[in-house]
Amino acid sequence: MAATDEQKMRERRLTAWKASHRILARTSSDGTLGDRLAALAAGAGSVYDTDEPADIYGDGVVAEVEKRVAGLLGMEAAAFFPTGTMAQQVALRCWAARTGDATVALHPLAHPEVHERGALGAVSGLRTVYPTTAPRLPTAEEVADFAEPFGTLMLELPLRDAGFVLPAWEELTEVVAAARERDAVVHLDGARLWECTEHFGRGLPEIAGLADSVYVSFYKSLGGMSGAALAGPRTLVEEARTWRHRYGGQLFQQYPAALAALIGLEHELPRLPAYVAHAKVVAAALAEAFEESAVPWFRLRPEPPHTHQFHLWLPYSAEVLDEASVRQAEETGTTLFRRWSAGSQLPPGVAYTEVTVNAPGLEWTAEDVRDAVRAFVTRLG
Repeated sequence: MAATDEQKMRERRLTAWKASHRILARTSSDGTLGDRLAALAAGAGSVYDTDEPADIYGDGVVAEVEKRVAGLLGMEAAAFFPTGTMAQQVALRCWAARTGDATVALHPLAHPEVHERGALGAVSGLRTVYPTTAPRLPTAEEVADFAEPFGTLMLELPLRDAGFVLPAWEELTEVVAAARERDAVVHLDGARLWECTEHFGRGLPEIAGLADSVYVSFYKSLGGMSGAALAGPRTLVEEARTWRHRYGGQLFQQYPAALAALIGLEHELPRLPAYVAHAKVVAAALAEAFEESAVPWFRLRPEPPHTHQFHLWLPYSAEVLDEASVRQAEETGTTLFRRWSAGSQLPPGVAYTEVTVNAPGLEWTAEDVRDAVRAFVTRLG
């Protein structure tokens, strides 16, 4: 579609999603500017003394976020960054300087490779290699036997573009041990680390403690506005602050993003286990309904979900599925699916969507999901 057509479709989606009385998930990008400002003003006083001065270059409420994250992850220190892209580039270049090896081993579906326009090489002078191209995290054997040396192993937990997949805890610890045997450091892309505790059966400090450093996001699962944190040893974090300044990330004031982060940590983080549990109910009901439908085939990945997000693949174009989804929302007030994509890894005529379950989705029963699938299928034409 032309850019103007895409903009019209985006506005149509947002209107339909906002008007829906039943929806599996709401995100911070769905509301209007007024909605977001009102929510921030309403929640700020519950997480921070709003009579305190506004932050200047990282003190005040920004420093409070850093302290809170370091404590939650069991790390010595943390630094607030305006974006996760910047946080990870800084972390990886710091480790490259310390190890003397600018090669980073990661997955080809990891965020830096898919969503950052080659920034690791273009901006930070790093080189990437892939222990595996399978749609999962690498195994310990693949890390141990990889033919080239590397200074850092980066693991994205969960691996979003493979379906928000996670290894088993034993597999993860073995992979980390294999990297250590090669004298490599381990960095976690933990943009969505917050919701991994249920799958691993471990708390955040134990998960983060496997690695030398970890990045976490404040908007992907916690409903914040923007922002990220890099956590690790105090000496690394202090070095990262210097590079943050050099990269243009030393912002004059960041109190809206910092307050939104604190609100997410206080109010949304404790609810993530319930979202993860209910995502399994939703996924099972989706599978039952599509199995009984006229749809030729479908695929859920992973099944059952490892977090509160997962992929659904269907044998239709993204345009057909987008139209059916938005029409269902407009005509019934129920948003089952949001956006569909024809991923580069999929053949023509196949598309996938990311299914997310958060607070509104807890109200859905399995029968609600099955009913919504039936209504959706009738709109596929």
